[in-house]
Amino acid sequence: MGTLVTLDLPADSPVADLPWVITIGSLGDEEDWEPVVCGPYERAHALALAQAVVADEELMAVVEPLLPRVDAEAIRDEIELARAGVEAPAEAEDDDYEPRRVRPGRAPTEAEVRAGWARIAARLAPVE
Repeated sequence: MGTLVTLDLPADSPVADLPWVITIGSLGDEEDWEPVVCGPYERAHALALAQAVVADEELMAVVEPLLPRVDAEAIRDEIELARAGVEAPAEAEDDDYEPRRVRPGRAPTEAEVRAGWARIAARLAPVE
């Protein structure tokens, strides 16, 4: 069984409405290959697809939001926010981290994923 890593969001988080990507890579050091990045997807689709892929294989999937930014200055602002949020790493104990086990559900169909892409495109399209 593989590993799925994602943000633990509150139910009403606006981040959930962003487009999401899946990065899938090797779980161990035995394999040496470049990770595969797929997306964008709606969050529910990204999670379901990632779960389906790692359910029976020793892979790691990271599901994270894309942050659409329209220019370099907006990207720099996002970098500064990220840097400002970094604190000195605490000495983490292995006991401090408890992974949540999830059962893979049904992966979305191609038609559902394509409909999700259309919804993402509509949200990202400029309003005229």
